[in-house]
Amino acid sequence: MAGHSKWHNIQRAKGVQDARRAKVFTKIAREMIVAVKESGIGDPANNSRLAAAVAKAKAANMPNDNIKRTIEKALGSGSGDNYESVTYEGYGPAGVAVIVEAMTDNRKRIAAEMRHHFDKYGGNLGTTGCVSWSFARKGVFIIDNEDGELDEDKVLMDVLEAGADDMEAGGSVFEIYTSPDDFTAVNDALVEAGYSFLSAQIEMVPPSYITLTEPDDIKNMTKMLELMEDNDDVQNVWHNCDLS
Repeated sequence: MAGHSKWHNIQRAKGVQDARRAKVFTKIAREMIVAVKESGIGDPANNSRLAAAVAKAKAANMPNDNIKRTIEKALGSGSGDNYESVTYEGYGPAGVAVIVEAMTDNRKRIAAEMRHHFDKYGGNLGTTGCVSWSFARKGVFIIDNEDGELDEDKVLMDVLEAGADDMEAGGSVFEIYTSPDDFTAVNDALVEAGYSFLSAQIEMVPPSYITLTEPDDIKNMTKMLELMEDNDDVQNVWHNCDLS
């Protein structure tokens, strides 16, 4: 089940994130700064990209004061940050599709680093569009149900009433999918209904997942992803490998 595999991947990434929470907050703050600077709008209600970043921040337990200060910084003249969004696509071990989304103030540096990571661990950096064509951009919310207190039928009803497209129940979580355009409205409706999220963000979702069988491939893929995710310029890494 694709959703089940995806959540295992998120759990792995969140385990890394929990150990590096300050860096996670810095990366989310960068997303908010770029969202504000590109539009000049600091109100999430009128800036969908900022709203998505704020939802992601809250799901990561970023304090409200941090969120407020970051937006104020982006609106003020005191912020000298000058980042641009760049995306890299390529293949990992055994042909695993990989998409790296970055925000950087040095395009040459991040390009060289990404090429090095792909090459060193049995993959190769490809051209724009070489793998992204097979992914779908979706809003994705993960609701925790580890204690089993939430009723699946009730959650599904609330999710559909909120305007989401689909929901999958996998293990101890509910995974909700929506179009990027509806992300903010669905987020607001579910929060209003009393739900909180383990994860809430716009993602690149593959149609299916590859399970690696060779130990060297598993080792190289894991190491490559760790180095990419640990890079200060990298915001998100999407792939179609099941690392559960």
